[in-house]
Amino acid sequence: MAPDLARFIRPGDGIVLGQACAEPQSLAEALVAQRAAFSGASVFLGVNYAGIVRPEHADHLRLSSYCGAGHNRALADAGVLDIHPHPYSRLAPLIRERRIPSDVVLLQVSPPNARGEYSMGLAVDYLLPAIEVARAVVAEVNARIPWTHTEKLLRKEDFSLLLEASREPAMPPPARCGETEKAIARHAAAFIPDGATLEFGLGVLPDAVCAALQDRKSLKFHSGTIGDGVADLMQRGAAAAADCAMLIGTRKLFDFARDNPAIRLRSTEYTHDPRVLASLPRFVAINSAVEVDLTGQVNAEVANGSYLGAVGGALDFIRAATFSPGGVSLLVLPAARIVKTISGPVSTPRSEAGVIVTERGAADLRGCTLRERSRRLSAISSSG
Repeated sequence: MAPDLARFIRPGDGIVLGQACAEPQSLAEALVAQRAAFSGASVFLGVNYAGIVRPEHADHLRLSSYCGAGHNRALADAGVLDIHPHPYSRLAPLIRERRIPSDVVLLQVSPPNARGEYSMGLAVDYLLPAIEVARAVVAEVNARIPWTHTEKLLRKEDFSLLLEASREPAMPPPARCGETEKAIARHAAAFIPDGATLEFGLGVLPDAVCAALQDRKSLKFHSGTIGDGVADLMQRGAAAAADCAMLIGTRKLFDFARDNPAIRLRSTEYTHDPRVLASLPRFVAINSAVEVDLTGQVNAEVANGSYLGAVGGALDFIRAATFSPGGVSLLVLPAARIVKTISGPVSTPRSEAGVIVTERGAADLRGCTLRERSRRLSAISSSG
């Protein structure tokens, strides 16, 4: 039976909904079904793989997000999704300052351990600050979610309501790693030494890069997200530990993370903290983009007029990698995405450019003039 969310949500409240693989799907279904009871409430969405929140639900709910990932693109195209164009590191402070309101949090948790402690399961990210300022915390206890080592463990008294469920987490659509992705990964791997600490953005390329690092030793991960490729490297012994804000992958990753102390899920107030990032030697940031121009300007947000990306955490990690001893920022993307003029906003300015990698090679822009940048980027573009 669906819970009566109107017991906890008032008209005009701010609701923070768990994102990506951590979306509480049963609670999200109840939210949209009962939305008329708390008309005018706002919902802050993250990555939206489940597709439960749809454009027609904006008749009673005000929808916002930091990204256009997954089904959020359809919301943005319909004109019903307000975008927060903030770096990921700013989301937690904005929630604490109530600029992004968090009166009620709807999240997914694992079943409790023998001590009665509920793990936050597949994501801590900005949910932790949201929980700490919320009036009500409603949780879906999903029997298929692994108990993981999350920064905060919750007890029954921490919740306003617990809903029992058993359903597979929402997952990203399957992505094929083809020859282009494998070639990009091989070129990127040349910049990643033994003992590096790695950060990955979203998409198929992170797993492709992981597959190219199987001969490395003593790798670590400090990232907003980790995926199946990280689990593979850790199982092979190439990597020892991971600190991340959330897990985005398949059952392979979730089973590997189950009660695994080598994988620690932390708040973005830790994973994206510039002071923490500044302490990481050989930090390699690996991110992708919609397009990059011949000066090194990056658009990671808009393609063909659709908002499908995000400012995200790329800029936070890129700056950290630039200043890290032995570190480097890698921007990985197909050669066709190197353009003369970008068609969307500048998500990362050219002043932060590091190494651009395509299937045609790598262009190291560090220390280069604009003329030299153009020459190097043209050489690895589809027209080079």
